[in-house]
Amino acid sequence: MKAILLLLAATGLWSSAASAQDAPNQPETVQTQPVQTQAAENIQIGLSTDRIAITSDFSGADLTIFGALDNIDPLLARQGRYDVIVALEGPTRPVVVWRKDRILGVWTNTQSATFVNVPVSYSVATTRVYQDVTSPESYRQLSLGPDNIYLAPAEGTSPATLDEFRAALRERKKATGLFNERIGGVHFLSQNLFRATVALAPNVPVGTHRARAFLFRNGAFIRESSTTLSIQKAGFEQSIFEAAHDYSFFYGLFAVGLAVLTGWAGSIVFRRE
Repeated sequence: MKAILLLLAATGLWSSAASAQDAPNQPETVQTQPVQTQAAENIQIGLSTDRIAITSDFSGADLTIFGALDNIDPLLARQGRYDVIVALEGPTRPVVVWRKDRILGVWTNTQSATFVNVPVSYSVATTRVYQDVTSPESYRQLSLGPDNIYLAPAEGTSPATLDEFRAALRERKKATGLFNERIGGVHFLSQNLFRATVALAPNVPVGTHRARAFLFRNGAFIRESSTTLSIQKAGFEQSIFEAAHDYSFFYGLFAVGLAVLTGWAGSIVFRRE
């Protein structure tokens, strides 16, 4: 009996040793946790008011736009790797650009080019100079900046001199203050909060304007956000404007009557005896 027990014990020890030797050849089961990927950066902007009323004595102003960045990399933020460009675009209209030539001593219009969907006004604010934010190709692709706005010609416009007319239109807009830019006009208040200041020209057009914010990381465009702003006239001028549109027939009669009355009064005042 003892011999049988010793034989069984020896057989068990041998089986355990064999299993231990075969164990390294068996694949191990490793449990891994899912990798958490960081959400893409996002940008949001807001205005303190969605409507601005201007009067006849409006001489220009600064508009402040606040914004926030979401899901940013804190290390990149501390290193100043994020840039923001804010643009305020006015309502779009078709524009005809004329070229003047001197003929027989008289300057006269000779050629013209028509562009469609041209913003009447365009104001830009940036964190840094343009070349430090992104590449010229990105500006052209995004149509970002006064010199990169895409000016689409109307059908039938000759393409031979389009670049000349585009340059003339941009220069005219800049000279009147309707196209302007403020380098360094965007300031970071913290790692994810910023404030942008854009200029409103004295002759800023009324209508719906669109504020757009562009986020860049290490020179690469990440995301864009936008909101709208309404600029309207106020005071006596707005009352006349609304009356002319809402009661056009009576406004026309009033204008004719006022012209007749003014002419009659002038003839009496300046009548010669």
